[in-house]
Amino acid sequence: MDIKEKIKNLPLTPGVYIMKSKKGEVLYVGKASSLRKRVASYFLRNVSLKTGFLMEKVCDIDYIECDSEEQALVLEAALKKEKKPKYNIALRDDKSYPYVEITREQFPRIFITRKRINKKSLYFGPYPEVGTLRSVLTMIRRIFPYCSCKCFKKTECLFSHIKLCPAPCAGKISDALYKENIEAIIRVLKGEREELISLLRAKMRELSKESKFEEAAAVRDKIVALENLYKGKSLTHELISLKEILQLPSLPLCIEAIDISSLSGTNATGSVVVFKNAIADKNSYRHYRIKEVFSTDDYAMMAEVVRRRYQRLLDEKKNMPELIVIDGGLGHVQAAKIELDKLGLKIPVIGIAKRNEEIWFPEKHKPLVISKSSAALHLIQRLRDEAHRFARKYHLLLRKKKTIK
Repeated sequence: MDIKEKIKNLPLTPGVYIMKSKKGEVLYVGKASSLRKRVASYFLRNVSLKTGFLMEKVCDIDYIECDSEEQALVLEAALKKEKKPKYNIALRDDKSYPYVEITREQFPRIFITRKRINKKSLYFGPYPEVGTLRSVLTMIRRIFPYCSCKCFKKTECLFSHIKLCPAPCAGKISDALYKENIEAIIRVLKGEREELISLLRAKMRELSKESKFEEAAAVRDKIVALENLYKGKSLTHELISLKEILQLPSLPLCIEAIDISSLSGTNATGSVVVFKNAIADKNSYRHYRIKEVFSTDDYAMMAEVVRRRYQRLLDEKKNMPELIVIDGGLGHVQAAKIELDKLGLKIPVIGIAKRNEEIWFPEKHKPLVISKSSAALHLIQRLRDEAHRFARKYHLLLRKKKTIK
């Protein structure tokens, strides 16, 4: 395909573009808020001499779509490190551009600055947009919490209360663990993704050998969050947010949602939909025709589907989900929990009630109300809606068959 024709087919979404020579050599790596518009700008008439010289050598362009410009910035840094493109030139050392500063203190602080005046500090940059940079640091901070303020008293700061600062000054984290977080962040900013993920995997294996399974699971969560971040997906925020809000023991990499569909108790059906890494895995979806309940008892129908679903997974020795989402309120969730207990399964289960989008737990008599703007709530809603759609589709199919018969 002609390169200009290829540009016309580029998406208008954020991402990273990779310019290559005739021999496939990577010449330049860049990020964009709109891939098509940014790449097309290189082919305008009034480009600089340096850009013109580069474009004479470009024969092909690859791209990786991202969910946001912030994720594109992180991926761009990693690709520059790995591909070592010939024509990538850092921005000029200009005070108008922001940098990331990491101090050399007992508990290093990380913040954005426009002045490189501390000779002992580490600086990364310069970066073209301070807004994007702030968002990137927020994403990184969710995976590796760090300190950004000077602590004169041994008390926790605001960031500590929202779990974005591990409060080293208040003794909430050891010097060694805090240092590990800072070193990991340095590797992210340097673009050393492969090295960082390898180190974390080695640590996870070591913790598992020592039977420190909770700590190993926490490291695994960081690995998954990093991998998704470098893929340019927004899963990191959704899954971490869901884990924090629901106080789950581990990152819910596999979530199943269950719904019941019936009309006056006839042709009642159940559905199970599966999301892996917050993405629908449609090959794992399952339909259930209600066989044991002959009345309009939604709770009994829910119990039947839960029992059949997870008994089968046990029999086939398949992996269990890290979270089950039920379309319904307290009664539905309690019915599901009873069946899980009978099977000896300790899987977290929640329900989402349609009226006010409240979250119900089987052991609590008051629901959890999550902010309507929460990424965690949006993910739960997507699961519930997909389970409802899938159950209703099968229910209508059965009704249609009965009518024809």
